[in-house]
Amino acid sequence: MTCSKLVLDRSALVAYGSETGNAYDYAEELGRMLERIHFRTTVSSLDAVSSLNQYTIVAIVTSTTGQGDLPNNSRNFWKSLLHRKLPFNYLDNVSFTTFGLGDSSYPKFNHAARKLHKRILQLGADEIYPRGEADEQHDEGLDGSFVPWSIDLRTNLLTKLPLPQGLVPIPDSELLQPKWLLGLHSESTNGTEHTIDTGHLQVSRFLPGVGDSIHDTRLSEEASVNLSSDPTAREIPVTLHENTRVTPDSHWQDVRHLVFNSDKPASYNPGDVLTIFPKNYREDVDQFIRQMGWTEVADKSIDFISNTPHETAGPYLPPPLARAALPTTLRSLLTQHLDFTAIPRRSFFSLIAHFTNDDFHKDRLLEFTKPEYIDELYDYTTRPRRSIMEVLQEFESVKIPWQWAAVVLPELRGRQFSIASGGELKTSLQGTARFELLVAIVKYKTVIKKIRVGVCTQYLANLPIGTNLHVTLQKGGLNITKKEAHRRVVMIGPGTGIAPMRSLIWERLQWSQDKTLRGEVDQSQAQNVPAIGHNLLFFGCRNRNADFFYSEEWEKIGGLMPLDVHSAFSRDQANKVYVQDVIRQNPYAIVRALYQSNGIIYVCGSSGKMPRDVRVAVVDALIQATNMDEAEAEDYLQGMEKDGRYKQETW
Repeated sequence: MTCSKLVLDRSALVAYGSETGNAYDYAEELGRMLERIHFRTTVSSLDAVSSLNQYTIVAIVTSTTGQGDLPNNSRNFWKSLLHRKLPFNYLDNVSFTTFGLGDSSYPKFNHAARKLHKRILQLGADEIYPRGEADEQHDEGLDGSFVPWSIDLRTNLLTKLPLPQGLVPIPDSELLQPKWLLGLHSESTNGTEHTIDTGHLQVSRFLPGVGDSIHDTRLSEEASVNLSSDPTAREIPVTLHENTRVTPDSHWQDVRHLVFNSDKPASYNPGDVLTIFPKNYREDVDQFIRQMGWTEVADKSIDFISNTPHETAGPYLPPPLARAALPTTLRSLLTQHLDFTAIPRRSFFSLIAHFTNDDFHKDRLLEFTKPEYIDELYDYTTRPRRSIMEVLQEFESVKIPWQWAAVVLPELRGRQFSIASGGELKTSLQGTARFELLVAIVKYKTVIKKIRVGVCTQYLANLPIGTNLHVTLQKGGLNITKKEAHRRVVMIGPGTGIAPMRSLIWERLQWSQDKTLRGEVDQSQAQNVPAIGHNLLFFGCRNRNADFFYSEEWEKIGGLMPLDVHSAFSRDQANKVYVQDVIRQNPYAIVRALYQSNGIIYVCGSSGKMPRDVRVAVVDALIQATNMDEAEAEDYLQGMEKDGRYKQETW
């Protein structure tokens, strides 16, 4: 058997479940590593996978969303593994490993990867390498765990599946060819034959039954597949109706209340999210084009071309940038689809090192890719929030070929915002769908004294009234239903974490006025069960007069249904008071809601310390107002999590 035939027999699937794009990025990086040790590699979302049995090895990278759930683009795959009729040896020919991306501030840390790994083992698969896990809270970010894990995986695979004699791994100094490149586009009269110039070759390709359908739809088939895995995830046209700053001009942070109306019907629940797709500023796009030397081609018609030799091609994978309407222009891609303001990943430095003739720059760029320099990479990129554009300004000898733009630059992804409207606020005066958001505009100074702005929040801050957008409405992770209306709830939402809590409060107000609600209460309950359970809100901010969001609404709603609001204003007194302190000050209210009444707690807002501090405060409250010790209180909270009564959504 020839070497080339042996290589073709080495196949790998890297499947990902990704909500915000992190798992996709790591799956791509893992795919490149496998290609360098001569695996014919396919990288695909989990829901697009039809079979695991056809590959030599399978690697799965997934994040965890909601209350320990898999991301939306992997839930159909997960359901397929839970089918009762699957035999115990269904996956006995599969060799696999998994890697989880998680955040230890969540109670169910990396739960999705753990349960997926366990289920695949139950179906008879062989674990070729132990599961890895990364933590957002790690001092070096996700890379701190992924890099050593992937290096060990590579060593393990070369031992268990050695290369044929005479074949060696592809060195990092050799540039891997991508599966897709950009090329100049000219369309012939029949509308199906496309001539594309990639700068290296000219080819004609025939696209049977594709032409108009791919180029004219707003969302490509791949994007539609990803959305269809969640019936509530769909694209909706909206118009900006209000864009109001709700903090004083003197306040350190600009926070906006935004209202969007749509003439399309849309139903949603508290905790659901709206994804907004930002655009880069024209001045920044122009500067980037000049910096890369792309001026002459910037406004020419371009398209994607497959760069995979036919004899080595695996399953068909669509081109990147699923939302892009093709053909397009480089300027359009840089404006709407490519993110040159993102913090560069380790793989970015490895790629751009191939596009410089300056030996000093090349050596320095490659240094950042070495495992022993992971601390230095973190200090250079993540800590100061240094952008791709700034890196390329510092390494000015790097000139990326425009054909590689969509390979080197990450996708400009939509940003998710928890919807702040509920109940009657979900409908405009005209009877159309209405969405309200509470958005903190990201602007800060880094450790290197440079001003940073959030690409999406800055885009929203400058968005004129009347602007038409296409947004995506998606089910959130709180899983709130009307059947819970009679239960007591504890809502903890400091800062903009109040948004989903406001949605829930307005929704519960509407439920309390619904005459049919009592009929939906479980008939086994006592007849004197109230139509709506008691509502306990804990809110925290800096100043009562600056960022006590929606304070005027709480008194009004409190007169219509049971609502108690406990607020913490951290800067209104000499000693800082936070939301967890106010929880400790009200232990009996916490116990009455959660322990005596079997209520539900929701924690929303900033990830990191806040969720952990809140959890400790709830444990302290249980200890103080009951006979529990610390272990018993912790066990009780874990029981609440298992029963779906402790829900957390942080960002």
